Amino acid sequence: MSTLRVIENKISYIEKQLSIAQKYQHYSLEELQKDDTVRGAVERELYVIAQACIDLAEALVAFRRLRKPTTLREAFEILGENNILPSEFVGKFRGIAGFRNALAHDYEDLKLEVVYDVLQRKLSEVEEFLRYIKQALNT
Repeated sequence: MSTLRVIENKISYIEKQLSIAQKYQHYSLEELQKDDTVRGAVERELYVIAQACIDLAEALVAFRRLRKPTTLREAFEILGENNILPSEFVGKFRGIAGFRNALAHDYEDLKLEVVYDVLQRKLSEVEEFLRYIKQALNT
């Protein structure tokens, strides 16, 4: 069973990890290609953020006693069905589960260009996700 405190802790954790990941945004794609240590750190931060977002979505689903998700991305869909997340946002954000899976399982075939794109352009979606969750908690 999830509690409000668990959810708040997850939000705080994601915010902390976002601030760490954002410190890597000044690196160019070429710099990431050349520096294995920085690339590994970026991949790890993005993995942790993606997993934490999934965990947060699942915690809110449990807290609200909504139907139980059967896949990682389904928790976002359930939040959409229950008007916690807008449906157009769910359509673009649920891909975070696939990105997490690619980081965890397809690491040999992972395209650095995709990782770089997420670092540069998708962290704002995580911030938007957190805003929706906070708004839902305040209603």
